[in-house]
Amino acid sequence: MTKNMTMGSPMKLILGFSIPLLFGFLFQQFYSLVDTLIVGRFLGKENLAAVGATSSINFLIIGFCMGVCSGFSIPISHKFGAGDHSGMRRYVANCVWLAFAFAVTLTVLTTCLCRQILTWMRTPENIIDGSYSYIWMIFLGIPVTFLYNMTSGVIRALGDSRTPVIFLVMSSFLNIGLDLFFILNLKMGVQGAALATVIAQGGSGICCLLFMIKKFEILHIQKGEWSLDGHMMRVLCGMGVPMGLQYSITAIGSVILQSATNTLGSDAVAAVTASGKIGGFLACPFDAMGSTMATYGGQNVGAGKLDRIGQGLKSCILLGAGYSVIALCVSTFLGRHLAALFLEASETAIIDNVRMFMIVSTSFYFPLALVNIIRFLIQGMGFPTFAILAGVFEMVARALAGFVLVPIFGFTGVMFGSPTAWVMADVFLIPAYFYVRKKLAARNENAAINQK
Repeated sequence: MTKNMTMGSPMKLILGFSIPLLFGFLFQQFYSLVDTLIVGRFLGKENLAAVGATSSINFLIIGFCMGVCSGFSIPISHKFGAGDHSGMRRYVANCVWLAFAFAVTLTVLTTCLCRQILTWMRTPENIIDGSYSYIWMIFLGIPVTFLYNMTSGVIRALGDSRTPVIFLVMSSFLNIGLDLFFILNLKMGVQGAALATVIAQGGSGICCLLFMIKKFEILHIQKGEWSLDGHMMRVLCGMGVPMGLQYSITAIGSVILQSATNTLGSDAVAAVTASGKIGGFLACPFDAMGSTMATYGGQNVGAGKLDRIGQGLKSCILLGAGYSVIALCVSTFLGRHLAALFLEASETAIIDNVRMFMIVSTSFYFPLALVNIIRFLIQGMGFPTFAILAGVFEMVARALAGFVLVPIFGFTGVMFGSPTAWVMADVFLIPAYFYVRKKLAARNENAAINQK
């Protein structure tokens, strides 16, 4: 059930690992997209805008949860790559304790403060109640977010990228069915869409947990391995918290940009919402490449095979460049049709804005590919602090767009917010990668000398 990525062709390994991940991300975006489509079609553009107005704060908090879990999986992949199964199980046990503590704390804080946060973000009065109903339910489901991301992260750290996808596909169909039932039959509005997402993700998390218990004998934690270990917890937090903060710091810029967008009215928010959902779908291959490189980098660092890291990076960048061209073609020729899925045909101005937003974004998809590939690779190599610094660059770029570009250029300023952030992150990440490679090479050389 495991896959060793320290031997064999890097291109074949990356493709073989990332394709199942891609389907997982596609289905994750698919049911998120269906949420939005159902809300826009059955509840109207104001409710569509209400859901969209929460996207940045959703990314701020849920992104932190996902980042923490991704970071937790890195020491596990290192131990697996090194063949230390007992140490790997002890990391998994300490990961469980930490995830529980983070989940409880974040759930209490966010559910209590979410309405105030929406007010600070200048959410339009005609949609703030819907935004609150939606995001409060999402935050109430933070424990199941941790459950799925923690269990799927452990499974991927051992080289199995296929199984979490299977459970995610199942939960996607469950989410769609619950969406229709809660919104059309129970008339729960946008809160029904959020509740459907929480239940579906909880189901996929439980399935991953049961699969781990049944299928991975090397993860059967012994009695003594459940004990709290201060050193391991510091290592896990040292990996997880920076990765979580990277998401959150990046999201702070998105919150500022979203706040500036909110001042343009609910039509602009609806256009950004539809564009964001389509863009999230189109960007799934980059998410898959990033998660693949985190595991690939982690296992090869654990095995001491630094030469394979550069080979894998070149292969993945080639894949990212090719897909960037495809995404731009899709936006150019199919953008209007994709926008029409979310909106009535009479909303021509919003549909035009959605298409233009997509074209601008996909024109900068190669810089986005580099952000995902290099950042996650660096994290997998054991340097999560660089993820925070890259996030700072993205935050500053989006903040400048919110404070400067949007007041001057309006919706056009919104469109260039994220592309500017991707370019700024690459300015930092590319030299950071070479620094990390050099530092790891020196560390391995010193270790070899000491062994002699």
